[in-house]
Amino acid sequence: MTKPIAFFVHHQGRGHANRTMAVAAAFARDRPVSVLTAGPQLFDGFSRDIEIVPLPDMIGAEVPTPRLYAEPTPQVMHCVPLGLTPMRRTMRRILDHLDERDVGLFVVDVSAEIALLARIASVPAVQIRMHGDRADIGHVGAYEACVGMLAPFDARLEQDDYPAALRAKTFYSGGLCTSVDRVPDRAEARERLGLDPDREIVVAVTGGGGSGTPYAPLTVAARAAPEALWLTLGPTHREGHETDFSNLRELGWVSSVTDYLAAADIVVASAGDNTVHEVARVGGRLIVMPEWRYFGEQTRKAEALVRLGAAVQAPVWPGDLQGWRDLLARARALDTAPLRSLYAPDAAARAAGWLEGLTDELWHGAAEPVPLTPAARTVAAAG
Repeated sequence: MTKPIAFFVHHQGRGHANRTMAVAAAFARDRPVSVLTAGPQLFDGFSRDIEIVPLPDMIGAEVPTPRLYAEPTPQVMHCVPLGLTPMRRTMRRILDHLDERDVGLFVVDVSAEIALLARIASVPAVQIRMHGDRADIGHVGAYEACVGMLAPFDARLEQDDYPAALRAKTFYSGGLCTSVDRVPDRAEARERLGLDPDREIVVAVTGGGGSGTPYAPLTVAARAAPEALWLTLGPTHREGHETDFSNLRELGWVSSVTDYLAAADIVVASAGDNTVHEVARVGGRLIVMPEWRYFGEQTRKAEALVRLGAAVQAPVWPGDLQGWRDLLARARALDTAPLRSLYAPDAAARAAGWLEGLTDELWHGAAEPVPLTPAARTVAAAG
């Protein structure tokens, strides 16, 4: 029997949804797939036949009384305020769906609480792994409750402090990038974008999961390297006292991120999973500047990249001319091979194959469920 696979997809940014679509697209056509998310619009236009289950958006929901608000969060959980009707409805909808569809594997991207909920409900779950300081009992409990973990990155990026027992139940897909458009060479990309074929170009890119690249440090960078053209992609964050320079251009959201990355001599980017692998896919030189994330997620990923010689980093955004000149000099000296090797073109297919194989292995030999007749339900209820 072909057991269904369901995904819980966090709706912060686009990364979780894009990763889910990349993996689900590689599943066998006869595999029933469903997605439970508070951001159903993130899946608009996805071509594969999947069931979308909208969940209440709990972000910003107010706790109804001061007394409930004062209750501390237990250490085994991360975000469980009391008295929220949307939270009860979310958990009920998840459990009802898992039960009604007889889900064979629940892929959680990401929530420690929902991974624990799946185990309590007797549903095998896989947690998507992320970097960070996650040795707290909430994370470790969720990992132990899962039948496996899926790391959408190369095993060489693993943290040294990740426990061996958990590493053994983790599948490393290799660097998973959700972009699939063709990567042009540098000359072609610049011609396509109308950029100078010879000028040094630095591209600063930010995804949709944060507040944007801080603009003020880039104005210092533009002064420090006036011969270079500095381009920003995605949102930027201004403090109100910046001075603009002619060699620094804000482009906002663009339709051809791959072209700009391919055109760049140096990329300045956060340490988001997909962002890092987009730069790796084009073989760029990376200055990684991690954004603040819970549990130090991007900080730990940036440390791993620097350790492998795949990127350079400054402790903070340089605020002086020489700081930027030194950072750029280190970036220019990077060998692009270590970063390029972290991207795996078949990562989504490998992840899909592992998830389907694990589901089939878990349920091998199980009898088909026999639905109860109305009479049998009555007897069971009286029972």
